[in-house]
Amino acid sequence: MGIISSGKIWPYAISIAILTFFGAIVFSISWILKEAPVQKSDTYMMGYHHADLNANDIIQAEIDFNRKYKISYETEFLAQEGATLKYKVTDLEDNTLNNATMKIIITRPEHHRYKQELINPSIENGLYSFSGFTLEKPGRWDIMAHVQVGEVERFYNVKADTRSEESVEY
Repeated sequence: MGIISSGKIWPYAISIAILTFFGAIVFSISWILKEAPVQKSDTYMMGYHHADLNANDIIQAEIDFNRKYKISYETEFLAQEGATLKYKVTDLEDNTLNNATMKIIITRPEHHRYKQELINPSIENGLYSFSGFTLEKPGRWDIMAHVQVGEVERFYNVKADTRSEESVEY
């Protein structure tokens, strides 16, 4: 009498089913991490844990900045070759400011393989220009700016597309 006819196969079948189930889970997780790696959020140019811990301070800093100053994204079109980004910083009476410090990070929304950090803009009449860089691919880009004037600061984030003149603050 064999294993099949004696009814003793069910422990083997259950063991094989459990191993197959866990093998499928391991395969799925490893494939997902390889094909679509998880990226940390950097909406505020920091990891999401740090941003979450300091959310109230970040919001208060933006409120304090907006009580004294205005920032606007002045780039007319985001070009893929020879790209230029322009921002205007003024006080509330529209007097231009030339003493703000600004750091820009431009990256693709789906991953950070093409991330570029821009510093040291040229400044003329409150217009801060970052120029002479190339974007690796056409399409949507997240542009994150950190602006500081004296003791106040804020983050100003824009989504722009090399195929369209529209840009949106987020």
